Amino acid sequence: MHVKGRTLADLLGTQDQNMETNLTTTAEGAKKEEDPTSLTRIRMSTDPNSTITEFLTKCEDYQLFQLTKFYWDRLEQAIEEVVDGVSSLLTYERIFSEQEHRKVTEFMEKGNRIDRSKLLLNLVMEKGSRAQKAMWESFVKMCHGIPKLEKILKEIQELGSDRFDYMNVAQGLSEVPSHLKDVQKKHKETLWKQTDTLRVNTILIKEKVKIFQLIDRYAELTIISNVRDRTLVEHELLARGRDHEEWRKTHLRKELEKIRTDQLFQSSFSWRKSKSGSSAVVSGVPGIGKTTMVQKIIYDWATEKIYPRFQFVFSFKFRDLNNINCRINLRNLILDQYPYFGNVLRELWKTPERLLFIFDSLDEFKDRIDFADNRRNTEPQFMCTDPECWCEVSDIVYSLIQHKLLPGCSVLVTSRPTALHLLEKAEISIWAEILGFVGDERKEYFNKFFEDHMVAAAVFKHLEENEILYTMCYNPTYCWILGLSLGPFFTQRDRKQQQVPKTITQLYSYYIYNILKNHSPEIESPRDVFLKLGEMAFTGVSERKIVFRNEDLIKYNLQPSQFLSGFLMELLESDDSVQSVVYTFTHLTIQEFVAALTQFLTPDPGEIHKLLNEAHSKEDGRFEVFLRFVAGLSSPQSARPLQEFLGPFLYQTTCRVIDWVKEMVEGQIGNTESKAGKINLLNILHYLFESQNKALAQAIVGSVETLTFRELQLTLIDCTVLSHIIGFCDTIKCLDLDFCFISCEGLRQLGHVLHKCQELRLSYNNLEDSAVKLLSVALRNPDCRIQKLRLDRNNLTVSCAEDLASALRTNHSLTTLDLGYNKLGDSGVKRLSVALRNPGCKIQELGLYNNDLTASCAKDLASTLSTNQSLVFLIMKNNELRDSGMKILSAALRNPDCKIQKLDLEKNSLTDSCTKDLASALGTNKSLLFLNLKSNSFTDQSVPTLCHFILTCKCMEQIELEGNWFSPNGKRHLKSLQKSRSGLSVTV
Repeated sequence: MHVKGRTLADLLGTQDQNMETNLTTTAEGAKKEEDPTSLTRIRMSTDPNSTITEFLTKCEDYQLFQLTKFYWDRLEQAIEEVVDGVSSLLTYERIFSEQEHRKVTEFMEKGNRIDRSKLLLNLVMEKGSRAQKAMWESFVKMCHGIPKLEKILKEIQELGSDRFDYMNVAQGLSEVPSHLKDVQKKHKETLWKQTDTLRVNTILIKEKVKIFQLIDRYAELTIISNVRDRTLVEHELLARGRDHEEWRKTHLRKELEKIRTDQLFQSSFSWRKSKSGSSAVVSGVPGIGKTTMVQKIIYDWATEKIYPRFQFVFSFKFRDLNNINCRINLRNLILDQYPYFGNVLRELWKTPERLLFIFDSLDEFKDRIDFADNRRNTEPQFMCTDPECWCEVSDIVYSLIQHKLLPGCSVLVTSRPTALHLLEKAEISIWAEILGFVGDERKEYFNKFFEDHMVAAAVFKHLEENEILYTMCYNPTYCWILGLSLGPFFTQRDRKQQQVPKTITQLYSYYIYNILKNHSPEIESPRDVFLKLGEMAFTGVSERKIVFRNEDLIKYNLQPSQFLSGFLMELLESDDSVQSVVYTFTHLTIQEFVAALTQFLTPDPGEIHKLLNEAHSKEDGRFEVFLRFVAGLSSPQSARPLQEFLGPFLYQTTCRVIDWVKEMVEGQIGNTESKAGKINLLNILHYLFESQNKALAQAIVGSVETLTFRELQLTLIDCTVLSHIIGFCDTIKCLDLDFCFISCEGLRQLGHVLHKCQELRLSYNNLEDSAVKLLSVALRNPDCRIQKLRLDRNNLTVSCAEDLASALRTNHSLTTLDLGYNKLGDSGVKRLSVALRNPGCKIQELGLYNNDLTASCAKDLASTLSTNQSLVFLIMKNNELRDSGMKILSAALRNPDCKIQKLDLEKNSLTDSCTKDLASALGTNKSLLFLNLKSNSFTDQSVPTLCHFILTCKCMEQIELEGNWFSPNGKRHLKSLQKSRSGLSVTV
C-alpha cells in the first residue's frame, strides 16, 4: 500500500521491505498471526515526535475523547489525503475489521474525501479510547508532508501542560456576574434586533430594498486561515474568481485550512502568540461578504450560538467612525451606540479578556492608522492606554489592536486587500481571507435568491454551462447581479432562451436594461442622463476614483433621482465637522460598464481610436475591464436591449471599435516572446471574445498557426476564451501551454478544439488522470491532426493508461508522445504497450523517462520494439530497469524487425553485468544511431566489451557514457574510438 508516495513500511519508520509486505497483506486480511506489539515498539522507538507520543501514552480515556472532539472539524480536513493509510494501520492493529476497512476505502474510490474522513473518525470514536490512542499515534507517524496534520500536532506540543485548560477555555461558557446580567440581556436583544434582518437592493422603483430574515437569506462563505497575497493589486472582476475553483482544489485541500467564524480566535490559527489578547483580520475583495459576515457573527453571538467566552461584543463601522471629528474616549464611543451601559462600563474594563471589539471595513476609514509609527509608543498625544482617556478615534483603534488599551481583549478587523498594508506592522494574531462561495455554496445562494426553486435551478444550470459567468459566482455581489440579470429570462415567457447572456458584457447589458425598464416612466431622456453619468464614470476610471461628491454631480449636471439611485449608492460621510452625502456606483464594474457605454452614445465619436490606444497602454490594469466592455458593446446582442431605451448606438463608433480590435489582434498575434507580450495578447483575445463577432474573428485568426502562452498562468476564463478563438483557426501548427497550470478543468474548456492542433504542448499543467479522458476524445476524433503531444510532469498514473491506450489504438496522426516525469509504473506501460503494438499505431518517438519503471515492464517494451515498425526513439532515462531489464531489451534489439534509432537509458542502475547482452544485441542491430548510457554504474571491466560493440555496430553515430565509474585510462580508451570511424561521437 502506498500513501502519498510512501509505503506503509516508511510510515512505520522502518526500511525493512519484508515488514512492508507483511503490513500490506495484513490490511487485506492475511497473516493475522503477526504480533501487533512489534509494530508499536517500532513506531515508538523511531518516533521523532517523542513529546507527543509520551503525552498520548499518559492520556486518560476522557482526555483522549476530549482531544478528538476538540479537533474533530480540523481533523476532517487534515486527514483527507491519508485516510486509507490510517485505516490500514488501524486494521493491522485489529482496531478495524476487514469489512470496516473496505467501507473506508470504498469512499476513497468514490472520491468523497470529507465523507471518508468523517466515517473514519466516527468509527474510531465508537470503538473507545484504545482506538483513539492508536489513531493519534498513526497521525504522529504520518504527519510529515501533511501540513494541516503537522500544524495540529505542533499546537498540541506547544500548549504543553496547558493544552486541556486551553480547550476548556475555548469551549467553555464564561459566567456573567449577576449585576451585569440585565445589561447583557438588553445588549443581546438590541444586537439581535439590529442584525435579525438583511436588506437587499433591487432594481425596482416601488421596492428599492427588500427585507429578509438573515437566517433565511445568509449563505455560508468559505474563509481560509491565511491571506494569500497581502500586496494584491485589487480588481474585483478579475481578482480571485477566475481561478478560484481550481485554486481551492490544489491549495485548500493541502496547506490552507478552512476556518469557521467561531474559530477566528483559536490559537491554532495564530501567527503571533500573545498573552495580552488576540487581534484577527479578515480580508476580502469588495462584495465578497465581509459586512454581512460581521452581521452574522453579531447575530450568532446575540442568539448564543458562538463565542460563549465573550460576555460583551461591541461592533463599529469605520464608515460611521468617520463622522466623529473630535477627541473622544472608548467609554463615550460605546455609549454613543449603546447608551444603556450607563455606569457599568467600569466593571467591564476589569475583565477585558471577556470583551470582543469588531471594526468593519478599515479601507473606508478616512484617517490613516500607521502601525509603523514609533511616535505612538513614545509621545503622550498618541498614546491611549485608558478607556476613559480622551484621544483621536484612530488612536483608540490602534491601541485596541496593539493591546495597549484593555490588554487581554479581542479585536476583529475586516478590510479590502488594498488596505492590508496598513496592518503589516500591527500585532495581528490571526490573518484570514474570505474566498467567497465555492462548490455547492454557489448553488445555495441562488436557491435562497429566487423564491421559485425551478427558476433557481434553471439559472444555476445556465451558469454552470457558461464558464465565464460561472467563475463570477464566487462573489455574493456578482451573484446578486447575475440573479437580477438572468432571472427575467427564466420567469418571463416572452424572452427567448437563445438571448440569455453568455459574455460579461451581455450580462451587464441586461442588468442595465432591467434598471431602464423599471425606471423608464420617470425620466424623459435616459440617453442624456447616461451621457452625463458616463462622463463622470469614465473620469473616475481614469483617475481610479470610486467616490463622488455633490460637486461632481453638479459638474456633470446630474440631479439625485430615483433613476440615478439605480446606479449610485448614497453614503454618509463627515468632513470638517459637516456631515455630507457622497456617492459610489453599486460596484466598480458597473462604473466601468457605464463608462464604456457612453462611448457609443456620444454624438461625436471624435478620437475614439486614440482613447482606446491610450487606455490599452496603461499597464496598471485600470482600463482592462473597461476595454472588454467597449469591445463587447460593439456586439449587436449586447447593444440591442439597451437601444430599446437609449436609442441607436453611433454606427461610426461601433465600426471604429471593431477596427481597433482587429488592429490590436493583428499587431500582437506574433509578438509573444516576452511574458508582457503574452499577457497583452491574452487581454486582446478577451476583447475579441467579448465582441462575439464571428466574421471578425475568422478574418483575424483564421490563418494563425502558432499560439504560445508558455509559463503564463492561465485561468478557466482564459481557457474558455482560447477555446473560442481556436475554434476560428483553420489549423494550429503549435499550441504551447507548457507551465500554464491549466489543470483538468482548464483543459475541459479547450476540449472541443484540441484535435485541430498539430503540436500540443501541455507539460507541467497538473492535469492528472481525469484530463487524459478529455485528450483521448480528441485523439479518437476522425479529424484529429495532433502529431506531437507533450504530457510530461502532469501527475499521471496507471489509472489513465487504459484511456490513453484506447485512443492510441484508433488514432493515426500521433507520432510523438512525451509522458515523462509521471507515475505510470510498470502496469501503465504494460497497457500502453498493447496499443503500441497495434499495426495502425504511428508513434515514432515515445518518452517514458522518470516513470517509476522497473525490469517488470521490460518484456512489454521488448515486445513493442520487436513489432512496432514506426517507433524509432525511446526515452527511458531515470528509471530502474537494472541489468535484468536490459537483458530482456537486448533480445528485442537483436530482432531484425526492430527499427529503433535512438535509445536513452541514462540513469537506470545498469552495471557491468549487462554489457555482454548489450554487445550481443548491437553486434547485429542495423538501425541504432544513438545510445545514451550516462549516469549508470559501468566500470573499466566493461570497457573492452563497450569498445567491441561500438566498433562492430557500424550504424552507431553517437554514444554517451558520462557519469559512469570509468578510470581516467578507461575514459581515454573509449574516447579514442572516435578516431576509428568518421562521424562517430563518444562522450565519456
